[in-house]
Amino acid sequence: MKKIVTLAMLVVLGVTASNAQETSKVTKKKATTTKVSGAGMVFVNEVIDYGTIAHNADGKREFVFTNNGTKPLIITNAQGSCGCTVPTSPKEPIAPGAKGVIGVKYATDRVGAFTKTVTITSNAEGQPTKVLTIKGTVLADNAKS
Repeated sequence: MKKIVTLAMLVVLGVTASNAQETSKVTKKKATTTKVSGAGMVFVNEVIDYGTIAHNADGKREFVFTNNGTKPLIITNAQGSCGCTVPTSPKEPIAPGAKGVIGVKYATDRVGAFTKTVTITSNAEGQPTKVLTIKGTVLADNAKS
């Protein structure tokens, strides 16, 4: 009887391990970026959540992207939705397969919840403009996080 129970447990563990490997393979396939003809731009995250931050805290964050195209990516403009959101972008072309960074600085001297956007204009094939989002809440000086 012990042999049957042990054998059954080994079979169940073997099937579970096999399924885990298959799931891992599927996840890896989904993670790969599709190549595009021309310049491309794929972001790691299109939304940055600052969460709850202190008044006058460091408001700098970064959007990381990869040129998944076959030609250099040229960013021609990065525009914040208001004066409190200041983006920076690479001035040089991003080679195919290379990574780049769009920096954004939010003015954390403004207390309260916020949701702002950064619009990127580039030569990316099929998406010449891309809208990125930042959000969070800045606490008043007397509030605790």
